[in-house]
Amino acid sequence: MSNSNLFLYIGKPVKNEYGKLIGKVASFALTPSGKFEAIFVEFGDGQFTKQPMDNMKFNGADVTYISRIKNQANVLCDQIPLIWRKDQALRDLNDKKKIAPEVYQDLHSSFTNVLASLKKDAQVIVDEAAVEIARCQEEITSLSYAIANTEIEHEIGKVDEENYKASFALLQDALRRATSEKTDYELTKSKVSSVLLGDTQDALQRTKTYAEQVNVAAQKLPEPPVVVYVKEVGKAGI
Repeated sequence: MSNSNLFLYIGKPVKNEYGKLIGKVASFALTPSGKFEAIFVEFGDGQFTKQPMDNMKFNGADVTYISRIKNQANVLCDQIPLIWRKDQALRDLNDKKKIAPEVYQDLHSSFTNVLASLKKDAQVIVDEAAVEIARCQEEITSLSYAIANTEIEHEIGKVDEENYKASFALLQDALRRATSEKTDYELTKSKVSSVLLGDTQDALQRTKTYAEQVNVAAQKLPEPPVVVYVKEVGKAGI
């Protein structure tokens, strides 16, 4: 994509992978050679952040923010098993006397240090994913109470049919997005945690199976049921 085309995105809305509007394109950062290095995004609260270009997807008139946590998780889930395999291959070569002992020690130490650093980064990703899961759950809970209140007010005749349908559709869409986002973070956390445990092949198979189950479940997901707990609604002060 040419420089001029990218600059045309300034002022365009930025959405996350689930269709939620999060801000707009403010500007770009370029290297001295003219390569696009980062993008400045103004979020809804007026805060500006600088995001790597890898975290953004440009498709026609759409600008999509890709989760940094998910991006880093994918990289780590590739790198950690790779370093493990290299270190194991190194051990095998050493056992077969195909490399000098001092070479083995030097390379093994290097792999160990790199692996320790990657594991540290992976634990950070697990912790950050847990925070995002909690945030999504909080949003899901709030939306559930909002739906319950809408149902109550509609039931007693304070909300007419037109406004009820508009509100319900809006809340249901938001609930689907929040649920999908939470599922993705749970999958990311599970995948990185499995890799950290060292059971690489089984972890990858479990991750693939889990992802397939999530996709099938999402396709068959019925409309979220509305359950009204009047005491709970009063307790929440909504």
